[in-house]
Amino acid sequence: MANDLSKHGLDVQRQVAVPIIYEGLEFSEGFRADIIVNELVILELKSVEQISKVHHKQLLTYLRLKQVKLGYILNFGAALMKDGIKRIVNGLEN
Repeated sequence: MANDLSKHGLDVQRQVAVPIIYEGLEFSEGFRADIIVNELVILELKSVEQISKVHHKQLLTYLRLKQVKLGYILNFGAALMKDGIKRIVNGLEN
């Protein structure tokens, strides 16, 4: 996926460290985002039967820590890919 996005001229970063900053201390290896596109969109890749609330919260945490507005969970385990796509917007309550 990252290769295809790069072929289309997008800046793609894989397995990006998402640091946690707490009371002035930085933990650089707190989390890892699967793919970040153009520093604007985070893609979290899954292969599970169903997307759960924990997946939603995981991506929302990444969005907040990286101060990015838009993310997608892409679940390759869904029967149809269109059913495995979940859009998450930082700052928009669902």
